[in-house]
Amino acid sequence: MRRTGLAVGTLRGDEQVIECSGNLAPDSIVELGSITKVFTGVLLADLALEGLVRLDDPVRPHLPPGLSLPPPVGREISLAELASHLSGLRRAPRGMWRLALRDLDNPYAGLREAELAEALARTRLRRPPGRFRYSNLGGGLLGIALSHRAGVEYEQLVCERICAPLGMPDTMIEPTAEQRPRVAQGHSFVGRPRAAFALPGLPGAGALRSTVPEMLRFLRATVDLPPTRLGKALELARTPRATAGRGLSIGLGWLVLEPRRGPVTLVHNGGTGRFRSFAGVVLERRAAVFVASSTNRSVDRVALRLLEKLA
Repeated sequence: MRRTGLAVGTLRGDEQVIECSGNLAPDSIVELGSITKVFTGVLLADLALEGLVRLDDPVRPHLPPGLSLPPPVGREISLAELASHLSGLRRAPRGMWRLALRDLDNPYAGLREAELAEALARTRLRRPPGRFRYSNLGGGLLGIALSHRAGVEYEQLVCERICAPLGMPDTMIEPTAEQRPRVAQGHSFVGRPRAAFALPGLPGAGALRSTVPEMLRFLRATVDLPPTRLGKALELARTPRATAGRGLSIGLGWLVLEPRRGPVTLVHNGGTGRFRSFAGVVLERRAAVFVASSTNRSVDRVALRLLEKLA
């Protein structure tokens, strides 16, 4: 089965190239999946630089009424540990399989605040925070905490603090009527059309949509930091904070590949069951790549090879 659509955007120095095929065009709006977590990490850095939160703040006081973390083991989980997957929380909320049975193509669609509160009430931590364990639940809770602290919805927070300053009007969760015709159709692994992905309860974990040009704009800002507070937030987000494995560290959202030979590389991929995506940056070479597929087939290998050639 061939891919239904593929879009590739690259940066090398000041040069930008975009190539698309199938049902994807340069202005097609695609689902980012877990690349959303990079944006959530930048939001945390931005709110911390403004003084609204601190990176080492406990998460619990920043959650809205009705949501509570499991009892701590050793010490409370911090906001930065949610961003860096060091919280010890499960990958997904407890009981997700019951929700998934309601809609196998869109398992998170039924997860809203009530279901999330119930899942958290049934969750138990097994160890103190500090050990890397990838968690969609943690990334989503960080988005909720930041949104509650700022007093605006997550989507508005991203648009006001990241997208507007960088000129990214096509990066959002819910497309407008004007944008809707450009929303690309996603497909299953075997090429069957699927309805749009929904993540109402944990938007900070994977709900954002964007286009190739706008993702390149975001990656360009990550490479060539703008002289603003957002530039400082982008720098803070890409800075390694903890070890996540051999040759792998993690910042606030970004995974950081630190090989023995060769330059440091920032990476994150995403998948929604109908789209796959990959973003990568080699800071030392001022090189970046964003790849999106409108079929649920990994683009990681293709993107990494391309990034290696660019670097």
